[in-house]
Amino acid sequence: MSSEPATVELDLSACDREPIHLLGSIQPHGVLLSLREDDLRILQASSNAPDMLGIPVRGTSLPDALPAVAEKLGSDWPGRVAEGAAGYLKSVELPTPAGIRSFDIAAHRAGRRIIVELEERLEPNGSEDGFARLRALATSFQGASSLQELCTVFAQQIRALTGFDRALVYRFDEDWHGTVLAEDRNDSLPSYLDLRFPGSDIPAQARELYRRNRLRIIPDAGYQPVPIEPLLDPEAGVPLDLSYSVLRSVSPVHVEYMRNMGTGASMSVSIVIEGRLWGLVSCHNRAPRRVSLAARDLCDLLTQMLAVHLDARERTVATTQRARLAGIQSRLLGYMAEGERFLDGLIRHPEEFLELAGASGAAIVSAEACWLVGSTPPEAAVKDLFEWLSREHREDVFSTDVLSSVLPEAKSYAREASGLLAISVAKRQPAYVLWFRPELVEAVRWGGDPRKPAAAIETGRIHPRQSFEVWKETVRGRSAPWSAAELETARELRNAIIGIVLRQAEELASVSEELQKANKELEAFSYSVSHDLRAPFRHIVGYSELLKAEEGERLSSNGRRYIDVIIESAFSAGTLVDNLLSFSQMGRASLKRVNVDLKLLVEDVRRQLMRDEGAGRMVRWDVGQLGRVHADPVMLRLVVQNLLSNALKYTRGRHEALIEIGRSVDAVGEAAYFVRDNGVGFDMAYVGKLFGVFQRLHRVEEFEGTGIGLANVRRIIERHGGRTWAEGEPGRGATFFFTVPPEQPAEPHA
Repeated sequence: MSSEPATVELDLSACDREPIHLLGSIQPHGVLLSLREDDLRILQASSNAPDMLGIPVRGTSLPDALPAVAEKLGSDWPGRVAEGAAGYLKSVELPTPAGIRSFDIAAHRAGRRIIVELEERLEPNGSEDGFARLRALATSFQGASSLQELCTVFAQQIRALTGFDRALVYRFDEDWHGTVLAEDRNDSLPSYLDLRFPGSDIPAQARELYRRNRLRIIPDAGYQPVPIEPLLDPEAGVPLDLSYSVLRSVSPVHVEYMRNMGTGASMSVSIVIEGRLWGLVSCHNRAPRRVSLAARDLCDLLTQMLAVHLDARERTVATTQRARLAGIQSRLLGYMAEGERFLDGLIRHPEEFLELAGASGAAIVSAEACWLVGSTPPEAAVKDLFEWLSREHREDVFSTDVLSSVLPEAKSYAREASGLLAISVAKRQPAYVLWFRPELVEAVRWGGDPRKPAAAIETGRIHPRQSFEVWKETVRGRSAPWSAAELETARELRNAIIGIVLRQAEELASVSEELQKANKELEAFSYSVSHDLRAPFRHIVGYSELLKAEEGERLSSNGRRYIDVIIESAFSAGTLVDNLLSFSQMGRASLKRVNVDLKLLVEDVRRQLMRDEGAGRMVRWDVGQLGRVHADPVMLRLVVQNLLSNALKYTRGRHEALIEIGRSVDAVGEAAYFVRDNGVGFDMAYVGKLFGVFQRLHRVEEFEGTGIGLANVRRIIERHGGRTWAEGEPGRGATFFFTVPPEQPAEPHA
């Protein structure tokens, strides 16, 4: 059998749950005392206190047990102890079993307890001159031209101050993987420069401790933990919170991790920017090594100085980027204000549209339309993406640099769109502006295989990984991340677009109000026309016919002809009034759409027209397969009646009239219906007048009519969402086209 311990299924989340701030022990290079706040009575102490200090301490007050410490700190020192990270206070000499020894004192508050820690003092070696270090670091920072150079000079300063074999500056990414940005070392330990370490190497609760307590040192990875006695606070009944302790023991997993790395001592100082853990300054030594409390405090101060400088650099870069993007956004908004449709300002200026988000492709997409700019996924994929966003992500701004991680089908177009930035520019009917970033194929050097972060043995205890050999991986499906400035600019553009939409809505509301007033006036006018104009025309026709019947024999032939002209003109005027009234009402009548068999409708209208207008004429009708459409049957009948009536009228001079009604389908699948005749035709130079009110291309003496029929056709078809157009040639006939929505599927039964 193998001598290797058997592995078991591993739950790495157990690392995140380990209470590493409540381990109940410290490292052996110092003593810890927990004091009651009101009388400084020592309630808990590390078990090495009697041996290291030569006296029992528990159960007494600090002034009684260690009067030299109390005298050195002064009577007001408890008031100077703050909640949070321990601070270096004083050095003191104490009599011990080994003779007079010097100790450094640090103290902090932990709830209702004051924690005092004493470490045996190390003699200064000249490297701890704080003013000299600050001046040297400030000079180095001023000369650094890049982030890597800045971090490198800092690593050099920290290693010179502490004497460790290796000093690293380590930065976290958004997934808490860490990358070594800079390094200074001797030949005792290998280089980790540019290596990436998985986020599982530093669990979540460890990162939180790094954020709260900026400095931690382990002088000897082979140490034996010293327990705190008693384990529980005798009054509160809970373990002592060691979050801010300088002597706090560390997880056995971490100690084993150090041994696997081949390091005998380590120190880390947290780089915290605005409360966020940006990275770590991590120092390692092959052999055990202590660093004095004073030197560590100086390292903490220098690291805070680095954090301020890094924050300033990041703010400068962000401010510069925001200013540049603001200029682009301002120009785009100007273009949008000039365009007939405001989004044309984006589409017609693709370079600036893409530059606004640092993208290689973009799209503006809604349920009705999709415009693509630059390098994008196929249109069908963009529409699917729109549906997914509308269904799953209705937030104002959505961004990801690994789109396939939230939408697996995006792997098929990762090359064009591994990154997505989307802004919602409408809610009631979803519409989005999208930007795409291409895949960045990246070769990553890991400090060990990230797929094997830890192992477990039969007991279930977790052990850290043992190998830190360079492991190379090619990362795909990820784009460059979206910066905070780009996200902020996208949000501002969204707000500006929403503002434009709202202003347009207000303008439309104002126009709608005016239109409503105009419609009411038109209704009043129509009523007046129907009652005040139609009646006089009827009177003119009626009395003229009476005059002709009763007095016609006494009139001359010219007189009778004059009466006929009066009757015909009054009748035409009445018909014109009726048609004008019908046209005005056409735009207000509500549509009642149903599925209509267009061929049956055409046949019915054709039979009626042949009975009323085509009697005695030779007319050949050619009616093709027309199918079914979704329309208001009453209004659609008016369309067919007008078009067929015109075809009969304008073929009156032909020995045999040929009228064809059919259906054609264009390249994109849209069906158009047409009425074609072999009549007098028209000149295409005047085609723009055909569908206007009172527009005629032939003299009324040749062909009767009011000039409203085709205007009614266009108004009805447009209300159905369709189009109308015509083609013709003088003496060779004309063709009139229109489109209407196709048949709709029946609603399912409940």
